[in-house]
Amino acid sequence: MSAEAAKKRVGSTVLIPVFIPAVVVILLLVVGTISNPELAGNAFSSVLTYITETFGWFYMLSVAFFLVFIVGIAMTKWGNIKLGPDHADPQYSFPAWFAMLFSAGYGIALLFFGVAEPVLHYASPPAGAGGTVDAAKQAMQIAFFHWGFHIWAIYGLVGLVLAYFAFRHGLPLSIRSALYPLIGDKIYGPAGHVVDVFAILGTMFGIATTLGLSVAQINAGINYLWPSIPVNVTVQIIAIAVITGLAIFSVVAGMDKGVKRLSILNMALAISLMLFVFIVGPSVHILESFLQNTGSYLNNIIERTFNLQAYSRSDWIGNWTLFIFGWTIAWAPFVGLFIAKISRGRTIRQFVVGVMFVPSIFTFLWFSVFGTTALHEIMNEGYVTLIGDVQADHAIALFQLYEILPLSSIVSFITVLLIITFFVTSSDSGSLVIDSLASGGATHTPAWQRVFWASAEGLVASALLLAGGLSALQTMTIASALPFSLIMIISAVGMWRALVIEGHHHRSLQTEVQQRLSGTSGRGLWRRRLTGLINFPDRSKVWDFMLSTVSKAMHRVERELKKQDWEAQVTVDEEHDRIYLEVIKEDQVDFIYEIRLLHHALPDYAYPEIARGDESESLYYRAEVFLRRGGQSYDIYGFDQQDIITDILDQFEKHLHFLHISPGSLPWKMEAHDDMLATPPEPPKEEPGVTPPEHNGKTGEKDREGQ
Repeated sequence: MSAEAAKKRVGSTVLIPVFIPAVVVILLLVVGTISNPELAGNAFSSVLTYITETFGWFYMLSVAFFLVFIVGIAMTKWGNIKLGPDHADPQYSFPAWFAMLFSAGYGIALLFFGVAEPVLHYASPPAGAGGTVDAAKQAMQIAFFHWGFHIWAIYGLVGLVLAYFAFRHGLPLSIRSALYPLIGDKIYGPAGHVVDVFAILGTMFGIATTLGLSVAQINAGINYLWPSIPVNVTVQIIAIAVITGLAIFSVVAGMDKGVKRLSILNMALAISLMLFVFIVGPSVHILESFLQNTGSYLNNIIERTFNLQAYSRSDWIGNWTLFIFGWTIAWAPFVGLFIAKISRGRTIRQFVVGVMFVPSIFTFLWFSVFGTTALHEIMNEGYVTLIGDVQADHAIALFQLYEILPLSSIVSFITVLLIITFFVTSSDSGSLVIDSLASGGATHTPAWQRVFWASAEGLVASALLLAGGLSALQTMTIASALPFSLIMIISAVGMWRALVIEGHHHRSLQTEVQQRLSGTSGRGLWRRRLTGLINFPDRSKVWDFMLSTVSKAMHRVERELKKQDWEAQVTVDEEHDRIYLEVIKEDQVDFIYEIRLLHHALPDYAYPEIARGDESESLYYRAEVFLRRGGQSYDIYGFDQQDIITDILDQFEKHLHFLHISPGSLPWKMEAHDDMLATPPEPPKEEPGVTPPEHNGKTGEKDREGQ
């Protein structure tokens, strides 16, 4: 963010051109809805009908494009690109990462639709007669289609684009950054502000829809446990107020203390419920249906993707497929940005597999367990009253299923608790994301801002419930998704263009370490390299080498560049143990050649005769080379000035070649990412029981990106 933009922020990280328009639109909606709920409800209904009939084809085509694009990117050589510097490692373990993205993604949706959707489609399928074996098969395939790969392709595309531009190129963690390859610095102007405003509105209405569905189910569960508490809007609004208060506590706690812990709790409770129903339900039938329905889903995925009921017009497509896809697109800024925040250090291929395939398989299992159990009870045990109960109130479906299972009261109570924790997780995650969008991509914001957005989410959900319940929620979700789907398509084009440039960058800069070190600086280089392989210097020796030999070599290059009218500067950063040379060329990507002082675990074969005491005696130090793209995994300690100058020029030549083979394809000047250039990583620590990997002949732990 530029200094001028920073001055526009008022007493916090708020970005006025984004914050004010978003708040005004939300405020007008809330006030207008509360002042005349009946008129608002009619308006919402008309808008829903118009969008469904006019733009249904566009939604379906867009979602198909998202799926093909993200899978295609993962399958190419670009799948090996890291979302961050090349040396960065993932911030979270895979279980914690999956728990957070899943809880943010659609945990509430599974609880709400896990039983309701298969039962409703079984009773009234979009094609054919209801209540038949074919209707049961169709019901499960539709549920798989609605909550499978397409959903996570939408989330994954937004998350991938944001993570790539933020962590790879140092741009703000904001939706506007996806347009950078197309419009350059204009993302910091009105165009970028408009994009982020739409992202905020879509996120707000998507979260409001989720909160509305969840409180309806909470109300149904509480009424089941305590019949004296009625099922009505008043109780649901009270529930929103109470749980929004809990979300505020969580959002103030922050990502690791709040969201991460709640997400892990959510996953533990969800898996426990699924295992319980699987064990007490028709276990063998569940496994059989899981395999059969997964095969049918994969076999018919193309046909269903483009099925718009063109020859049999009905409200079904709008009430189900378009609503769910629109809901997902509206949620995409929130879930995508949240996933991006927690995905730094993973490769594009790891990201796609983790974000899209793993949650989809879990979803198929969930619907197989709950949906198949419900259909089995209806078709084989005569529990047909479940159909009428679900048709009368979708929210009560899960609790009605529990009535025919053992320990129904205990399981119902756990389910209500799980819905509440999902509610809180969605609200606080959404508040963090909206706050970041309204602050121009700032990752650290004051607590009052997050509290403000958490409160706003509760107000919007309450207003939409007053205006017509689920119908109003559906309308605002689909309407807000329409403009953002266009932004997503443009973002995908922008990322494709950036990846093409990345390919040029890779070909021009990627060489083997041995090629880097072969050099042409004289016959003595091999001796110095051999000495470096079997010597393990302490900190003072390496730092003295950097201050003397490295610094002098860089200054010689700096002086020569200035003679040629190139802007260059050598900086000694003692605070972070690094020295770097920066070559600046206007409207081009700056060249950075940096040497960092890093320590590594001393290998077992080094000085075995010496007894090692404290931790400092078990470490050795290296002067490692870092470029803009991250650590290069080789050590120059022991080189003379000529060797270092040669290495600088080798890297500079490759950099110039990269600029040469990418004419006209660099519309932006990539800013240095703080974590990549300004703040080096914390020194790695030895992990018990882990043998560190090799580094250029020495054994030491791989450098990790500091978190």
